[in-house]
Amino acid sequence: MRREKVVLVTGAGGEMGHGLIGHLASQGTQVVAIDVREVDAGLRRSCRDAFVGDICDAGLLERINAQYEIDAVYHLAALLSTRGEFAPETAHHVNVGGTLNLLRLAAEQAGSHGRTVLFMFPSSIAAYGMPTLDAKRGNRTVTEDQFTHAHTMYGVNKVAGEELGRYYQDHYRKLAKDRMSRPVDFRSIRFPGIISSDTVPAGGTSDYGPEMIHVVAQGRPYECFVRPDTRIPFMTMPEAIQALVGLAAAPKDRLSRTVYNVSSFSPTAADFERMVRREFPDAQVTFVPDLGRQAIVDSWPEECDDSAARHDWGWSPTYTFETAFGRYLMPKVRARYGR
Repeated sequence: MRREKVVLVTGAGGEMGHGLIGHLASQGTQVVAIDVREVDAGLRRSCRDAFVGDICDAGLLERINAQYEIDAVYHLAALLSTRGEFAPETAHHVNVGGTLNLLRLAAEQAGSHGRTVLFMFPSSIAAYGMPTLDAKRGNRTVTEDQFTHAHTMYGVNKVAGEELGRYYQDHYRKLAKDRMSRPVDFRSIRFPGIISSDTVPAGGTSDYGPEMIHVVAQGRPYECFVRPDTRIPFMTMPEAIQALVGLAAAPKDRLSRTVYNVSSFSPTAADFERMVRREFPDAQVTFVPDLGRQAIVDSWPEECDDSAARHDWGWSPTYTFETAFGRYLMPKVRARYGR
């Protein structure tokens, strides 16, 4: 019996997964979702199928491989930077081992149905490792090929995933006589910090800005874990989904690289405080840097050069820092918390 054509989305239960699956479903795409937890009923209705399981579970992937014909993989699942530093070996197992499993699945699918499988891989500014704070300030804007010596296991894992994807696209099974050329069309975006009006931050290393917004909006004091002068790039969640979809749709012959930076604005932590106090004049914000988390953020660049994305596939941000607050964040945040 002919297998049904689908797009596979891992880490489907996160907000990026929700937004992406909503977009794919609106285009009539049949989506198969994987998450370590049961996806909510609303998301489930947008999916052809949804599996509860681990991307390191070979049996689960074999079952999906046998049941469906996969045209594209959006590999969103990952164990993030802060948690990864408490369990680096587990992070490597999930982030690298899981990515390898998905790339192998994509290659097997390509060999089975004779077509290249699109593989979308969200990477991160955690892939960067500025050696010192002076180097960060002296090299304010960095390209994709600079300073890729990550300081966290999560960042190391993302660099490894980028390289694995390039290998599966360009060099997989180089000596095999039955080798298929380019079984995988690998495309990756190094996302900056992401701000969402819908999701409460879960303690990520770049979450000091989003945390400040959500905590103050609830009328509670916020203790920021980085210095006021800390600066890294950010974008909103809708822009992140827009970027992922835009790169996926780009003609392959227009792409000059496999990994692209994207960014919208680069505020300091003090800029977040200023905007929060403008919206909530009674806000109580203090700065008490956590030395470990501060060191991680200091290893990430102040700005990322996204000129390649703008040139190759038309990336353009939707918001400035000011309009992100006024048009995207505040209406939903105020409605959520009744302020």
